[in-house]
Amino acid sequence: MTTVNNQPTPKKGFFTYFREALNSEHQDFTQGSIRKAVFMLAIPMILEMCMESVFAVVDIFFVFKLGPDAVTSVGLTESFLTLIYSIAIGLSMAATAMVARRTGEKNPDGAARAGAQAMMVTLVLSLVIAIAGVIFAGNILQLMGASQQVIDMGTPYARIILGGNMVIMLLYLINGIFRGAGDAAIAMRSLWLANLCNIILCPILIHFFGLQGAAIATTTGRGIGVLYQLYRLNNGKSVIHLRLAHFKPDFTIIRSLLNIASTGTLQFLIGSASWIAMTRIVADFGSNAVAGYTIAFRLLIFFIMPAWGMSNAAATLVGQNLGAQQPDRAEQSVWKTARYNAIFMAFVSVLFVGGAEFFVGLISNKPEVNETAVTALRIISMGYIFYGVGMVMINAFNGAGDSRTPTWINLFWFWIFQIPFAILLSKYLNMGTMGVFLAIVITETCITITSVILFRRGKWKLVKV
Repeated sequence: MTTVNNQPTPKKGFFTYFREALNSEHQDFTQGSIRKAVFMLAIPMILEMCMESVFAVVDIFFVFKLGPDAVTSVGLTESFLTLIYSIAIGLSMAATAMVARRTGEKNPDGAARAGAQAMMVTLVLSLVIAIAGVIFAGNILQLMGASQQVIDMGTPYARIILGGNMVIMLLYLINGIFRGAGDAAIAMRSLWLANLCNIILCPILIHFFGLQGAAIATTTGRGIGVLYQLYRLNNGKSVIHLRLAHFKPDFTIIRSLLNIASTGTLQFLIGSASWIAMTRIVADFGSNAVAGYTIAFRLLIFFIMPAWGMSNAAATLVGQNLGAQQPDRAEQSVWKTARYNAIFMAFVSVLFVGGAEFFVGLISNKPEVNETAVTALRIISMGYIFYGVGMVMINAFNGAGDSRTPTWINLFWFWIFQIPFAILLSKYLNMGTMGVFLAIVITETCITITSVILFRRGKWKLVKV
């Protein structure tokens, strides 16, 4: 029992806090219990990412019914699409850092202005990407090593996805704005709405339009999510309430955003381009290998996404507490979040190592595809504890506005180490796709160790946003 005004009040239970986390739309995370702050932010963020994970698995389940070439088309397109995700995540990360810092300073107008400037930058970039994507969709698949049959099937799919990239970028960006403001529940609802629409539309549109139907469903679902976000930004109930005056170009804010977003985008581009390179290496072993690799990664992402959701809590807590001049509280928040994430990922690792065949069998019944998928799932998931801690450290740097440190970490470990190491193991040491999977585990482990060492040094506390 606790007391308020000398009157006893009952302790809140888990489900009370759970409901509060889902219903609350803005809280001050610069005071009170750090454990509760992590919980209140992490729950909606985890559920948000859970729905993204469900979509990833459901989508590939329906696409698989069209055959391995269709799965390969999706896998190669999404490998390239990670470049767009990187730009979206970089902008979102910059918006989260700036909005969180202004929120911690108790400056909601400044937070809204930062969000509006980020939206303008995003719209311009997405338009350029859309034009290039529609024109060069087939060339992109060819560059990715697709066969002519895959190019013929996948080009219309890639055109729709790349042409509609604006909804992807805005969905990521605006949710980053909400998270920075502490409105994680709104971000959760927007992504749930987008992906529920997606899951409903996917089998229907695939039935009528084939692989193109999957692209239409994805773009439509995310578009509906963006419309919901825009409604919440303008109805005045969120801490972020956009007005027309906020969209007047402010080049001081834009420069600050681009400074964080450029290195943040580069940070994720390095990782994404590395993933493309790894997919390209796997493609040398045939369509069945790529299909198996794609299925395994969808399953891996199913559990990585919730962990990423929890790690997003660290970014918000770091940004708001640095804004409130409380660097020690920011650091304590990161260590607590890392501990919780490691426990969760340890459980997932045991689940995948022991049940790889079962999970893969839920999606595919082709032995030649399943063999690669099972091997990838078992090997890569063995490093999940390290992934869990590493995610939190990377997001902590980004939440502080220090996007340069993770960029250098990724550049060294992904490009200087991982790609040559994967080629060495898979081709020169004749380990095949297993060599690629081992290279991924070893690389991610090294990234986590490096991130922890640099985080302990504490230079991220001195970054100005």
